[in-house]
Amino acid sequence: MPASPDELRELVEEYLEDLGLSPELGQLAAVARYALDGGGKRIRPLLCLATGEAVGVEPRSLLPAAAALELVHTFSLVHDDLPALDDDAFRRGRPSVHAEFGEATAILAGDALLAEAFRLALTYSSPQVARELAQATLGMIGGQYIDVRGETGDVLALHRLKTGRLFAACIGCALWVAEVPQADQAGWRRFGDQVGLLFQVVDDLLDGDGYAREHGPEQARALADTTAERAAALLDTFPADTSILAAIVSTLSTRVS
Repeated sequence: MPASPDELRELVEEYLEDLGLSPELGQLAAVARYALDGGGKRIRPLLCLATGEAVGVEPRSLLPAAAALELVHTFSLVHDDLPALDDDAFRRGRPSVHAEFGEATAILAGDALLAEAFRLALTYSSPQVARELAQATLGMIGGQYIDVRGETGDVLALHRLKTGRLFAACIGCALWVAEVPQADQAGWRRFGDQVGLLFQVVDDLLDGDGYAREHGPEQARALADTTAERAAALLDTFPADTSILAAIVSTLSTRVS
């Protein structure tokens, strides 16, 4: 029987808590740790573990990849909060990294988290895990650049880059760890695309931003529901126990924070 979402999340939290950051960072490691320990639902590593388990991989062997995904996400938050970008002084109820430690230190801490993520991804014998993470990170940064420049004419295209690429990589990294042949990955990758879109559209609904601001909450809710249905339908096509992934999709669709 597959582990529950709570059990998988506990594995992630334990791994992140015990994760040793590079000694070369010196005192900067404490700042990176401050960012990493800031809470959050750990949705991205959870998706990675649940996908890997569905295709037959023991969750613990997926933890380096799952943690790498969370470190990339955390790096993006540290940099997004900077005055040059979103200028947020608080993150999850406490001072953001730049507000607590200064802008220069926040930039370096974000850089350190990104480098640590690739150190973890490169612990696998196949380079495909790190390559997947790199492509997702580049897409995420490219989406942020479009956002910064205000070139947001196609908000869904922006979402596919800025948010969706890292969500898709949660699925892709698990597939590479599981050594699923590329020819057999297409359906799983379509599922990853739907999950990324679902997360961001619901986020827009909660914030009154993005797609919800452009098209109204009713249309945004309709898109979220349709996307969740497409994701669930894809799960039904896989010859695997995808019940945990289905539960994650349901939670993402109905979340209120």
